[in-house]
Amino acid sequence: MRELTAVANLTVPPEAAFEIFTDEFGRWWPPEFSWSGADLLTDMGLLDGVLYELGPHGLQWDWGRVLRWEPGRRLVFSWQIGPDRVPVPRAEDATEVEVTFDGSTVTVAHRGWERHGEAGAEYRKNFEQVWPYALGRFAEYAANRPR
Repeated sequence: MRELTAVANLTVPPEAAFEIFTDEFGRWWPPEFSWSGADLLTDMGLLDGVLYELGPHGLQWDWGRVLRWEPGRRLVFSWQIGPDRVPVPRAEDATEVEVTFDGSTVTVAHRGWERHGEAGAEYRKNFEQVWPYALGRFAEYAANRPR
């Protein structure tokens, strides 16, 4: 299965884009694409190499691990949520997301769909809408965020 790629153009330099993507993840990521859903999500972000979400009553779900960290240039992390919304405990069994920051362009490459067997193709198809929408939210947030 081929990798899924989405691109957004930004109005901030790559160093700032990287910082916003990582430090302010919970402010721009669409809450409807969280485990808890928009109504129950209380926070999400990236801390100490873990992508996490906080739901009702402070319940925390860790749903990804940072695999590469190159500030201002590149971030790679595991996407440890399976097609059935069940956690994938081992990063090597999960899909992988690579985010690159080049000039005013941010590119997301999401790969490893075959690790989910037959369900991988449909799961990938869902992300054909998720990533462009999420990157649109990211670009809008980066352009308009309070400084």
